Amino acid sequence: MIIKNLLSNITVAVNEKLYVKNPETSTLGKKIIEQSIILIDEIGFDNFTFKKLGERIGSNESSLYRYFENKHKLLLYLSSWYWGWIEYKMVFGTNNIVNPFEKLQKAIAIVTEKVEDDSETKHINEAILNKIIVLEFTKTMLTKEVDEENKIGFFLIYKQVINRIIAMIKEVNSDYPFAKSLASSIVEGALHQHFLKQHLTTITDCNDQKTPTDFYTNMLQQLLKQQS
Repeated sequence: MIIKNLLSNITVAVNEKLYVKNPETSTLGKKIIEQSIILIDEIGFDNFTFKKLGERIGSNESSLYRYFENKHKLLLYLSSWYWGWIEYKMVFGTNNIVNPFEKLQKAIAIVTEKVEDDSETKHINEAILNKIIVLEFTKTMLTKEVDEENKIGFFLIYKQVINRIIAMIKEVNSDYPFAKSLASSIVEGALHQHFLKQHLTTITDCNDQKTPTDFYTNMLQQLLKQQS
């Protein structure tokens, strides 16, 4: 309850170059965010257009361009918001844990667990947004513009999440030589395992009984030589 109250009072800081006008500053902007999440989940990002979103929210297509230059920037915004929300959960969830490996376990659980909607953020359904991240997040990076967008800082929040895990891995075992690769593999791999769990079940061990969190916790125990 304390964590929820803290999260409800925090605004996720998204790179201002991702939007023309901050959607959090108006009723229409919040509606754009709320309904874009629902519509992308329904029809997929490839089929999503501002025209369709405008029809959904009863607004002119031109009014959406006053907030976002294009749908790629919108997806980057949604992704940045999601990783910022995850980072806040990670910070608060691990703040009072002293044991380094328990702290790392908690962080990994937050990154890899099934996401439930946070009622404190009324215009954003995190459970639906997580489904979009699982299916569409790689589209934010697998572009010709990735290097330039990285320089601008569009992936900063995503990298902050990974860097926090890197620091925790090093705290557990400073001699482990692949902390960066391990941390990024866990964050990205968890999305893939959730995808496989839902769609290609024969090539993953993850299911309702064995979760991605169980898999990555076991991996960490083996790689970092920790006992549960």
